Amino acid sequence: MLYIIGLGLGDEQDITLRGLEAVKKCKKVYMEAYTSLLTFGLSTNGLSTLENLYGNTIILADREMVEEKADDILFESRDSDVAFLVVGDPFGATTHTDLVVRAKKLGIEVKIVHNASVMNAIGICGLQLYRYGETVSIPFFTETWRPDSFYEKIQRNRTMGLHTLCLLDIRVKEPTLESLCRGKKQYEPPRYMTINTAIEQLLEIEQIQWTSR
Repeated sequence: MLYIIGLGLGDEQDITLRGLEAVKKCKKVYMEAYTSLLTFGLSTNGLSTLENLYGNTIILADREMVEEKADDILFESRDSDVAFLVVGDPFGATTHTDLVVRAKKLGIEVKIVHNASVMNAIGICGLQLYRYGETVSIPFFTETWRPDSFYEKIQRNRTMGLHTLCLLDIRVKEPTLESLCRGKKQYEPPRYMTINTAIEQLLEIEQIQWTSR
């Protein structure tokens, strides 16, 4: 059995009772650690806090493990209960949907335990959830890559009188371009986009579009 369990958005206490019961009985527990983070982060102390409450050892699953070694997780769940923990709700990222599809193709039973996610918690800002348009992700600009498709979606939402939820980039254990060229992976330091950086990038795109009119 493969359990995919949402943890909510705050700390270790936001897990549901159903999710906690599942985690306690699983032989292996993985925690996806690259699409989002709990508010207290995932330092050694933070991980110990989770393990103490959940009563189980937790294996951090970075992007490389989830996207390249998912078969190992699925193989383990054929003969034993395995939990895959996700910050927010399990279906907040396409990676998790892909894991469910692959498991079902292999005949592995999957149980989903839902939880709160930023998609509904954003209502705390006072804006009506029914008035949100397409959600966008804002990636970090690089020297050679400065995409602007997210800006166009924000414009489209505004034209229709809709709000936009912007998800800011998180880069954890990302290989450097130079190391990929050399065939030996080395990783960039973790980076977490701030609101200021997101606004600066939006203003840069606005300036480029304004001068090209």
